[in-house]
Amino acid sequence: MSAYAYVAPTSISEVLTLLDDHVRSGRGTQILAGGTDVMVQMRSVNREPRTFIDIKRLEETNRLHVGAEEVYIGSAIPSARMQEHAELKTLYPGLLEAADLIGSTQVQGRATICGNLCNASPAGDSIPALIAAGAVCDIATPDGSRELAVEDFVVGVGQNALADGEFLLGVMLRRPQASTKDAYLRFTPRTEMDIAVAGVGVSVTLDGPNCIAARVAIGAVATKALLVVDAAEALIGTTLDDAALQLAGMACQAAAQPISDKRGSAGYRKKVVAVLCRRALAIARDRALGR
Repeated sequence: MSAYAYVAPTSISEVLTLLDDHVRSGRGTQILAGGTDVMVQMRSVNREPRTFIDIKRLEETNRLHVGAEEVYIGSAIPSARMQEHAELKTLYPGLLEAADLIGSTQVQGRATICGNLCNASPAGDSIPALIAAGAVCDIATPDGSRELAVEDFVVGVGQNALADGEFLLGVMLRRPQASTKDAYLRFTPRTEMDIAVAGVGVSVTLDGPNCIAARVAIGAVATKALLVVDAAEALIGTTLDDAALQLAGMACQAAAQPISDKRGSAGYRKKVVAVLCRRALAIARDRALGR
C-alpha cells in the first residue's frame, strides 16, 4: 500500500491546491466522500497508485439545508442522514426512495448520492431520481465554482464531466411546490442488494387534476441515465390518465438503448422501463393529489 496516500483537508482551497499539485506532477487522485466503492475499484477498475483526498471534513460538503426556496445536499451527506430528515422526505420522496436503494443499511451510513453520481454507473439509482428532481451540481473549480445540470454531469460509463482540478461540492434543488411530487422505481432480479436492470425517476406538477410540468428520467438502459423529454411532453396538459401514462411509457421505451447481458436482454429492458415509467408516474400523481 506504499503506492497510495491519504489526506484529509479542511477547506475547499486545500482540496483545490492538492488537486492542482497532483495534476502538475502527474500523480493520480481520488476524491473520497462516502468511499463505499473504493476497495472494489482498487481491486478491479483501477489499481493505479493515487492519493485519496477525503472531503468529509469540509463544512460545505457536510451541508444539508432545506430552505424556503432551495434544498442543498452536500457531497459528504450519507444516505442515512437524508433518511432521517423528515422535511426532505416529504419534499422529495422519490429521491429518498432511490437513496434508500444504495447498498445495505450499514452501507447507507456512509454512502452518498453525490458519490453515486460521480461513479457514473449507468445503473446508479440516485441519478435518474436526481435528474427527475431537476438537481444541479455545485462544482468547485480553480476559478471559483460552476453549476451543471445532473443530466449533463454523467458523460459515459464511469465518466463524469469534472475537469482536472475540480470536485463536486453538492447538489442543489429548487424547493418543490406542494403540488409537485416525485417517485422512483427500479427492477432487479432480487429485491435487495442488487443493481437495476432498469430504473425510472419521475416528477410531476399538478394544477388541480391537470399536469402542468413533468420530468422523466430512465436508468440502466443506456450508457448513462437519460432525461426523456418526449415522455414529459406526453404528460403535460393531461390528467395523467392511463392513456397519457401509456404514451410516456412508450417514449421511455423508444429512448432506451440497452444492452443484452446475463441480467436481461435489450428487448426485456425496453419493456420493463415502459412498465416502470407508468407505475412511477401513477405513484407521483397520487402523491401530488394527496392520496
